[in-house]
Amino acid sequence: MDLHSVVCVRDLALSRKWYEVFFGRPADEIIGEELLWQVGENAYLVLDDRDVRASRVGGTMITFGVTDLDDILARLAAHGIGHEPVETYGNGVRHVEIVDPDGNSLSLAQAPAG
Repeated sequence: MDLHSVVCVRDLALSRKWYEVFFGRPADEIIGEELLWQVGENAYLVLDDRDVRASRVGGTMITFGVTDLDDILARLAAHGIGHEPVETYGNGVRHVEIVDPDGNSLSLAQAPAG
């Protein structure tokens, strides 16, 4: 199964810079006016600022499973991107929410080692 998760934004140029910092790299593909970051074998995050999507700006909620939460948070902080407090769930998963300039929620979750 393939996944293309669309994140609706107001300003593609501004969001492009923010997401390049978030992912630590430029977009993997540009198709028309959409920017795509590959986040899994067959999974992509897509940025879209077309007027037809304006009513959906800020409504995205995505969680990414990561193995290097502290490294990612340090990289984001070095670029002035903050986050909510890191939570540790009863099962040991560490979770944090990061909000993009449009209010879209991108969470990171790291399972305990082992």
